[in-house]
Amino acid sequence: MAVTWNVVSLDATKTVGSLSDVITTVHWTASDADGDHTGSSYGSVGLAAADSGSFTAYASVSKDNAIAWAKAALGADEVTAIETGIAAQITESKTPTKTSGVPWS
Repeated sequence: MAVTWNVVSLDATKTVGSLSDVITTVHWTASDADGDHTGSSYGSVGLAAADSGSFTAYASVSKDNAIAWAKAALGADEVTAIETGIAAQITESKTPTKTSGVPWS
């Protein structure tokens, strides 16, 4: 089991100073599965101001770029917390600690 990160959408501003099509926000998902048991998380994170020295325009951004930027903006502790939460969802699915419904048919 390994958490898979994906990008749902990117928000960009048309012009920031001398830069064009500057990505400002990454909307992401993270998920994992163990057989029929799944866990997932969704969120968005704003990116730091664009740096003209290492700028990548919207049209040139790859999914891997966007995932790396999102994880960097979230920070290692938050990435770990998200992935730990997904693992906890899978564990809860396998061995539930709560139930709901009614005991009769």
